[in-house]
Amino acid sequence: MAQSFEHLQVWQKAHQYVLGIYRLTKQYPKEEVFALVNQMRRAAASITANIAEGFIRVSKKDKLHFYNIAQGSLEETRNFLLLSKDLGYIAESDYSDLKRDAAEISRMLRAYCQNIVNDA
Repeated sequence: MAQSFEHLQVWQKAHQYVLGIYRLTKQYPKEEVFALVNQMRRAAASITANIAEGFIRVSKKDKLHFYNIAQGSLEETRNFLLLSKDLGYIAESDYSDLKRDAAEISRMLRAYCQNIVNDA
């Protein structure tokens, strides 16, 4: 059993995803810094923040609530990635890589939540 949120594989994978979002958005046009870049980074950082907050919660209901918020933030970043690709801000390969990572994190979060629900 994990002793802190940093030991959760889902948090570790999500942390790498957040770092990837930050690296990618460094190349966005200046006019997007306070718009798309800000929104995308905040949503990405919210994924790991909510996993961390959910980890420390005692009740299943509270844990699931924060993991659900993390899942929502992950979907928000997926939307922003698609928008970024369609606007020509990122390459197809970057989009594909991050889309794949997001899908894996989503699966991991769902499995983690299912384990909480099934735990007696």
